[in-house]
Amino acid sequence: MSRLYISATHKSSGKTTLTIGLCRELTRLGHRVQPFKKGPDYIDPLWLGQAAGRPCLNLDFNTMDLAEIRSTFAGGLIEADLGLIEGNVGLFDAVDLNGSNSNAEMAKLLNAPVILLVDVQGMSRGLAPILLGYLAFDPELTIAGVILNKVGGSRHETNLRRVVEHYTDLPLLGAIHRESRPWIEERHLGLMPSTESREAEAQIEAIRDLIASQVDIERLLGIAGAMPPLTTVPKLVSPGWRATDAAVGSRTEAERVRIGIARDEAFGFYYPDDLEALRAAGAELVPFSPIRDPSLPRVDGLFIGGGFPECRMQELAANTGMRAAVKAFIEAGGPVYAECGGLMYLCRGLRWGEDYVPLCGVLAADVAMHERPQGRGYIRLRELPVFPWPRPADQAEEIRAHEFHHSAIVEPDPQWVYGYEVLRGSGVDGQHDGIIYKNLVASYAHLRHVGGVNWPARFVAQVRRCRQGE
Repeated sequence: MSRLYISATHKSSGKTTLTIGLCRELTRLGHRVQPFKKGPDYIDPLWLGQAAGRPCLNLDFNTMDLAEIRSTFAGGLIEADLGLIEGNVGLFDAVDLNGSNSNAEMAKLLNAPVILLVDVQGMSRGLAPILLGYLAFDPELTIAGVILNKVGGSRHETNLRRVVEHYTDLPLLGAIHRESRPWIEERHLGLMPSTESREAEAQIEAIRDLIASQVDIERLLGIAGAMPPLTTVPKLVSPGWRATDAAVGSRTEAERVRIGIARDEAFGFYYPDDLEALRAAGAELVPFSPIRDPSLPRVDGLFIGGGFPECRMQELAANTGMRAAVKAFIEAGGPVYAECGGLMYLCRGLRWGEDYVPLCGVLAADVAMHERPQGRGYIRLRELPVFPWPRPADQAEEIRAHEFHHSAIVEPDPQWVYGYEVLRGSGVDGQHDGIIYKNLVASYAHLRHVGGVNWPARFVAQVRRCRQGE
């Protein structure tokens, strides 16, 4: 079970670019690469998954306990030759003063060697105390090599190599030159998702070519392969890339349900293991496009996840047939789960600056975009008794989730019924989240099928119950 942990001295150092390039180059060389991403994130995993040819899995201290993180990691490696984990923020950065939720702690938990990426723009001998400080800060952590990013040229690289070799024993595994770096377009929530970029494949290939030419791939593979085998029992639920038709097909006709899932340039924020859990519960997932399809497919329920509907607002508004179909489905009592971008799509209209478009009109309020985030980070929710989905006995009392949105509901309807009390976070109005209307649950919170929050099975049970007229 070869593995590497890609981290950096601080955020925005180029970790995603490096990891994309490694995923694609190692895959090209014939290795089965399983990508992972620390923390809650949709966008980076979309790029990593496309580069590796298999969905990226998230590992998160906030929503998962330590055993679940280890078992998910081990499960992801069952059919892979190498696990590649991309960290978030800096190696030692953490809200907790003791760093209990840092990348360093995640790397130690997974017994994965760290490859430290350093942005060296404008730096020379000053690189030495940075590296020495990182090596000394946590002696239990294995920093197995360093890669330099934003190197100014051949003279700059030669000088930096001398510094690393003279002052440290760290292997210098690569030097990525500043002028040769390909860029992925960024926007208000980070990188543009690969699902929106028509040039995504060309960009990934350009990044692969860059990394292959400026990083020592063979030495990286040697470091990854030198780690001892994992002893953790793998998570039994397959992580999302394996065939799951058998799981649905083994259900009786009464148990199987068809759930439409919004997937196009506007909607694409879904965790692969959550989709796997939906299938395992008996759901056939039927993709549809709110941008292009004239109406809904034949389904028993809808899942409209997050994304960037604001960036496709004109196209979404122009598809009046789909907007009418979604509204009619909900008004008729069809079960729907909508997260963040999905919630926005169901509002009366969307305003961004001077632009305004009508949307589905299910929720009697507008939604507006803001320059600053209106909800950001980890949230904690308490489910209220009115929540409509069947509640299992082992349901977690406190739901840990995340939110990240620049939109906010304009004047939430005081008559709205909510399914969640917000213990930490913003939600819809700072105190509540999970708008309930008929059989719709629309929330700013992004749930995960971890930590005792088995929302996929509950939603499938709700869809099944609605179909049976209960």
